Amino acid sequence: MKRYIFVAAGAVVLALTVAACGARSGAATKPSTVSTTVAVRQVPGLGRILIDAAGMPLYVNDQDTAGMSSCNGACAVVWKPLTTSGTPTATGVSGKLGVVARSDGGRQVTLAGRPVYTFIADRSGAVTGNGVHDQFGTRSFSWHVMLSDGTTPAATASPSAGAGAGSGSSGSGSSSSGGGFHY
Repeated sequence: MKRYIFVAAGAVVLALTVAACGARSGAATKPSTVSTTVAVRQVPGLGRILIDAAGMPLYVNDQDTAGMSSCNGACAVVWKPLTTSGTPTATGVSGKLGVVARSDGGRQVTLAGRPVYTFIADRSGAVTGNGVHDQFGTRSFSWHVMLSDGTTPAATASPSAGAGAGSGSSGSGSSSSGGGFHY
């Protein structure tokens, strides 16, 4: 449990540091374009999750509405928007892919109208952001891994290995860890 608290707090500190450094160069608010091909991976305890071209799990938050992204600034450093300059493509995805305009001028990939993101604390083969609750400034967010049909897993899903819960805070962001699912 202490490891997850440290990881969540460390991710927030790293994100705020990167955002502060990048803000001087003007790059902090512009998410980089990641390959826009998305695919599906079966994860025990979760089902068929959406992943990006690098194998990273894709997430949605409960606060995005009507095809609008509400995660900007420091939030978009911790939860990096999956962006594209063209039309996103998919393998094994049954939900409808699309694109939404971001406030920073980028074009974010959506599934079933919901903008998708990667999580800074994840690595390929691990889903650590499912169920995370965090806050950036005055905005609170609840995050869920995105399933291939455009839905999110049931709140009762339990991790298959190494999960913990806790909270950490640093600066203007705070976070509580989600489940640790591995594939």
